[in-house]
Amino acid sequence: MSKKSARITLTLLGTGTSQGVPLIGCDCRVCRSHDPRDQRLRTAAMVEVEGCRFVIDAGPDFRQQMLAAEVSHITAILLTHKHKDHTGGIDDVRALNFVDYPAVHPVDIYASAETAACVRKDYDYAFVAPQHRYRGVPEIRLHEICGNEPLCINGVTITPVRGSHLGLEVLGFRIGEVAYLTDFKHIEPSEELKLQGVRCLVVNALRHAPHDSHFSVAEALDLAARIAPERTYLTHMSHEIGLHGEVEPSLPEGVYLGYDGLKIEI
Repeated sequence: MSKKSARITLTLLGTGTSQGVPLIGCDCRVCRSHDPRDQRLRTAAMVEVEGCRFVIDAGPDFRQQMLAAEVSHITAILLTHKHKDHTGGIDDVRALNFVDYPAVHPVDIYASAETAACVRKDYDYAFVAPQHRYRGVPEIRLHEICGNEPLCINGVTITPVRGSHLGLEVLGFRIGEVAYLTDFKHIEPSEELKLQGVRCLVVNALRHAPHDSHFSVAEALDLAARIAPERTYLTHMSHEIGLHGEVEPSLPEGVYLGYDGLKIEI
């Protein structure tokens, strides 16, 4: 970032897993909870800094999340990886394209080469020659990024943080003193170095029991202890995490359960 002290607003747009919470057909205490903090859309976030608005991931609940956050313009979308709970809502950028019609605002999307290839495949109709596009097709400018190199968008420096998930590289993002990691199962020490000095860490914690492709609560807490931010928020949580009101008091000092709509000021 151009100014270390610039104010950042981080909004957790969704904090649930690929199936969301409540889970279809489930009758557990969490899925039946009336506490809105236990009702989780698919994981996504929004970072507002220096007049820019970055959305991290555009999953199947993207439309609902944009409406809830009262968003009409964004600077860019940053994609963490290619799975559908993180890319399945890209078609809905159409509304952002034409919010000031007849002006058209293409949406810039930044992704790794592998994720970008998936976006081109799944939304091929958005990338055909203009004369072959139907009216109202999403207007997208897709940018391939490297996990080894920071990028600068409208004067804001964004540092990708690489991790692995189901044998797939997944990107987290550091913007100033905020870092957002989701769907991580492993992170190399060299990538952890990118997180030093972060004041606010958001990290995935699927459930308490170990899982083969996502951090458990214990693994997320271990990472947080090594990074030592002022505040840590857990995200990408399944219904197995337990009730918000019961679990959060049991967490270490400075660690909180994220919930949909939570705004964090840094």
